[in-house]
Amino acid sequence: MIGLRRGWVWAFVGMVALTIGGCAHFERASASGGDTFTIAMIPDTQNYVDFTHQKAEGFAIDAADLYLQQMQWVADNAQSQGGEIAFVASVGDTWQHPSIAIDSEHAARGIGRIDNPFFGKHFSPTDQVAAVEIPSAIAGYEKIAKVGLPFGVPPGNHDYDAMYNVDTHPPNLSKPPAELRMIPEDLGLLHVGGLDNFRSAFGDDSAFFADKSWYVAAFKGGTSSAQIFEAGGYRFLHLALEMQAADDVLSWARGVMDEYPELPTIVSTHDYLSPKGTRIAGTILDFTLVDAANHNTPQQMFEKLIAPSDQIFLVLCGHYHGQANINEKNEAGNVVHTILADYQDRGQVGIDAGQPLGGLAGDPVGLGDGWLRLLEFDTASDPPSISVRTYSTYYGETSGEHEGYVAKYRDHEQPDMSDEAFLSAEEFEIVLEDFRARFGAPAS
Repeated sequence: MIGLRRGWVWAFVGMVALTIGGCAHFERASASGGDTFTIAMIPDTQNYVDFTHQKAEGFAIDAADLYLQQMQWVADNAQSQGGEIAFVASVGDTWQHPSIAIDSEHAARGIGRIDNPFFGKHFSPTDQVAAVEIPSAIAGYEKIAKVGLPFGVPPGNHDYDAMYNVDTHPPNLSKPPAELRMIPEDLGLLHVGGLDNFRSAFGDDSAFFADKSWYVAAFKGGTSSAQIFEAGGYRFLHLALEMQAADDVLSWARGVMDEYPELPTIVSTHDYLSPKGTRIAGTILDFTLVDAANHNTPQQMFEKLIAPSDQIFLVLCGHYHGQANINEKNEAGNVVHTILADYQDRGQVGIDAGQPLGGLAGDPVGLGDGWLRLLEFDTASDPPSISVRTYSTYYGETSGEHEGYVAKYRDHEQPDMSDEAFLSAEEFEIVLEDFRARFGAPAS
């Protein structure tokens, strides 16, 4: 997501001085195989690979090393390596910058671009996305591909070729900064276009997917995609969907599920749930306000795809800084669980190394501090369950183990939460009460 907090703009500026920590190995209570397995959920990695966060640009360290360390840890804990990770689910925003000012398709339809001084150079096109950021992103996924881990990556707003302020919704430059809110009337309205860069890295004909039997379907060259993996006595279908996906994407997804009926299905997409556990519309990145015919709000995605499709039991998302989880009934009366995780604002690693606070709000320069989500499935229990843990591959600890976790992150992400509630939002259990009735018993 764009770096905006508490009604003001996060300016992604400053330099970090930090030493990359060693790669800790995650301790597990049970061995791989059997009826337990883990999905590694990779939150937005854009700030790690941002070219301005590398030594070549005067940054004290190559922040991409944190990302590469994280992906190496995931690879080291793959089932093929004796660990429990059976699948890797990204939630998008894999890199940071656009490469063009506006895409030709939107420009041809009369959509105009204007400069927005609130965001500075954050959305300025640069050749460095192709020279630095995309190669770094690819290098991370090469680590997990090397050990045979299947994975899916949906595009986030930063993964589009262009992201720009549309001319129909300019920012309010006359309003006092302290009164600015994160709404189009104050900050302007952003739009995106073009996924050539994304296809260059994660297209269906890429080395990652071209010959993989587990990569079973793709839409428009891989801008949305489908994977199948086997774990815990089940075959699972995973759909990686473009954010605020259009009707044709949703129709394609329904077609994939029709080809693989009765498979428990997980959807990963970028912008879907807020840290307050709601699906919101009318934000500064609401694509339907610019092009309603070619996009759906998260609520519309729920109504058109998630709720009518009883195969879907789990939705994973990022974009909004923080964490949330909800469960709600679909049209069949069964439960859909939704999990948000996005740790890109976390800059404690930099602070500990002497990184100055940045931006007009005096916030940390966000990197991510190595935090990711681990979804540990137990399909032997009846009903099955998912233990959700938040783990840092930099610190080598879970959120519950990490000293000062609440003090470091709570006020910035969830200032209205108590200490206990914040910790509970990072480590919790999901009971899949209707899973057996929907998908049967696990295969022996």
